[in-house]
Amino acid sequence: MQHIETDKQIEEKLEERFTILEVLTHSAMNGESRSLIVSGPPGLGKSYTVEQALALYDPNALRHTIAKGYVKPTGLLRLLYKHRAPGQVIVFDDADTIFFDDTSLNLLKTVCDTTEKRVVSYLAETNMVDEDSAEKIPRSFEFEGTIIFITNYDFDAMIQRGHKLAPHFTALISRSHYIDLAMKSDRDYLIRIKQVVKQGLLRDLNDNQKADVLRFVDQNSSRMRELSLRMVLKVASIRKMEMPAWESLAKVTCCKNK
Repeated sequence: MQHIETDKQIEEKLEERFTILEVLTHSAMNGESRSLIVSGPPGLGKSYTVEQALALYDPNALRHTIAKGYVKPTGLLRLLYKHRAPGQVIVFDDADTIFFDDTSLNLLKTVCDTTEKRVVSYLAETNMVDEDSAEKIPRSFEFEGTIIFITNYDFDAMIQRGHKLAPHFTALISRSHYIDLAMKSDRDYLIRIKQVVKQGLLRDLNDNQKADVLRFVDQNSSRMRELSLRMVLKVASIRKMEMPAWESLAKVTCCKNK
């Protein structure tokens, strides 16, 4: 018989996972771990948690960079070279295209490895240059930085299904700290949203407005374009207008047609 979690159990589980995420992020920034993979659905706070920790660690962004979207193998190589020193952190946030390129995957497995020295080799015919310093990138160099992946992909589920990337994901997990934020259902999402609102997400709304926003999201969860903190903020911006028909406006703009 499948165990059904209570709301309190889900809330405690999510609090634990996000606390562990903060601990592991600090561990990665301090160089105590070489690689961290954060897996969870979009728009529920995983990027924010990592970025807040990085902002405290390196407010002037001298020791970290965040790569989002499409990253070519040549772009990846430049990033690795530029941020190769100890204490440097590279964050790949929703840059999942790197997992679909063999060259990129091999580079990533190298820099995430647990061997004493991580030597990156790129034996292509083309000479590569660091665009900022105009320095020629050597065909091999030692990487001593840290990698953090923030992804919507559920590596465990994809490995279990036998996805074509399963062997690569298995290899990356074996080299990294891997945290699944354990949000799999709309119920998990709603409890996470309420958790973040309690932590101060809607601090510019009064208590009645906050309650209205949460009620609207709860009642319309199956119709929302997405269950995310971004969507909650959209509903909140409409509620803040103090219009009599704010719910109608929110349904038209934030919900799918039946």
